[in-house]
Amino acid sequence: QVQLVESGGGLVQPGGSLRLSCTASGILFRLYAMDWYRQAPEKQRELVASIGSAGDTNYSDSVKGRFTISRDNAKNTVYLQMNILKPEDTAVYYCKARRRGNPREYWGQGTQVTVSS
Repeated sequence: QVQLVESGGGLVQPGGSLRLSCTASGILFRLYAMDWYRQAPEKQRELVASIGSAGDTNYSDSVKGRFTISRDNAKNTVYLQMNILKPEDTAVYYCKARRRGNPREYWGQGTQVTVSS
C-alpha cells in the first residue's frame, strides 16, 4: 500500500519560514519524481515545485527564489523549504509521486499552511 504523509504545516507570520516534509512508503522512492502542489480556498490546485529522480528542480514563478525543494532518498522524503512567506502562500499543500511510464500517481493528504499576522 502506497502512502504519502505530509507534515510541517502551521501558522506563520508574513516573512517567516516553514519546512514541509513528505515521507513515502510502498514505492521505490528514488525512481519517482516528486511534486508539491497547493490549493487555496476557492482556487484550483497549482503546481509549486518539482524534483526529478535525478534531483533536477523546477518552480512556479510565484515561489521562485523563496521556496526550495529537495529530497533525501535514504529517508524516502521530499522537503519544501519555504522562506519569506506571504499571505498569498496560504493554502493546503500536497505532495505527489509520479514515475515515467506509470499512469498511477500518488497523493498525500495535505498539510495546511497559513500565513497571517
